[in-house]
Amino acid sequence: MGSNEAQQLLLSNSMEHSHLNEKSDLLQRRRPRRGGTSETDINMPQEQNGVLQTPLLPQCIDEKQEAEFNFRPVFLCLAAYLGTGTLCFFLASYQIQGIKTNGFLDALYFCVVTMTTVGYGDLVPNSTIAKLLACIYVFAGMALGGLILSKAADYIVEKEEIFVVKAMHKAEKFGPEEISKELGTNKTKYKFVLAASIFLVLMIVGTVFLYFIEKLDFVDALYCVCSTVTTLGYGDKSFSTAAGRTFAVFWILSSTICLAQSFAYLAELYTEDRQRSLVKMVLARKLSLRDLEAADLDGDKAVSAAEFVVYKLKEMGKINQEDITAVMEIFRKLDFDQSGTLTEADIRNPEF
Repeated sequence: MGSNEAQQLLLSNSMEHSHLNEKSDLLQRRRPRRGGTSETDINMPQEQNGVLQTPLLPQCIDEKQEAEFNFRPVFLCLAAYLGTGTLCFFLASYQIQGIKTNGFLDALYFCVVTMTTVGYGDLVPNSTIAKLLACIYVFAGMALGGLILSKAADYIVEKEEIFVVKAMHKAEKFGPEEISKELGTNKTKYKFVLAASIFLVLMIVGTVFLYFIEKLDFVDALYCVCSTVTTLGYGDKSFSTAAGRTFAVFWILSSTICLAQSFAYLAELYTEDRQRSLVKMVLARKLSLRDLEAADLDGDKAVSAAEFVVYKLKEMGKINQEDITAVMEIFRKLDFDQSGTLTEADIRNPEF
């Protein structure tokens, strides 16, 4: 199916939905109350020729279905990584030199220090096999870190896309200022403040622990904490007791991850603010004659709601003509009876 045919099919469907909305006085004349639109008004299906049709712009973004950072696979990979590494370095403990306390604890401590790239240098491999094992392990740790960063990046991108879609759905009901207030929640800001607060607490706890348990003076304790959480790991100050390394296994992981999470939320906060400004600018900008001509996809000298949404999404760079054509091709294949709408009979067709 060509691009023109795809556009015509898309616009014909939107025109049918527009006629249905015009027949409903409730949807046409009743202005929603500020602060929330009735779910019934938004999601109520309309019936035409015995077939239920949904409105053109449903409230399709559910708060519970928004992008969430899924930690479970990350934790599973982390547990497998630490478990395997601890076992390997425990078996090769006689090939590792440095300040030792307990064989299993030292192996786990070495894994954490290696994975987080802190690298104090208080435990180092001193044989060919141990060095090769450490090389493999550190690259595996970097790959795991890349996986975590990629998931964080996907999370931010999904949040950005959902933000734009929600803004376009609300554009018909609210003005640009109201859109900014409606979508400008402080959820990300609160998450950043919470992560930063936890990180600050971990910094204080680490400093106090090094001062009282490892017997470092206050400046050296703070110095060791800062060099650890930033993964510098100079090595002149580190955890050298069994109690200290037991604490370090949990503290190093939690503090470095918390710092990374704080930066991730800070980046998300900046991205949302920038996206909010972009959406506000695009929605507030008045249409020129050239914009009107570009948005008039069917050439009828009038721009419908569907045409306006498609044009604005194109303007934001969120979709292109290839995306529309691909989606309409899928729609055409699902529309078994070629009615221009999808019904239960189409979905239950044995060919699909």
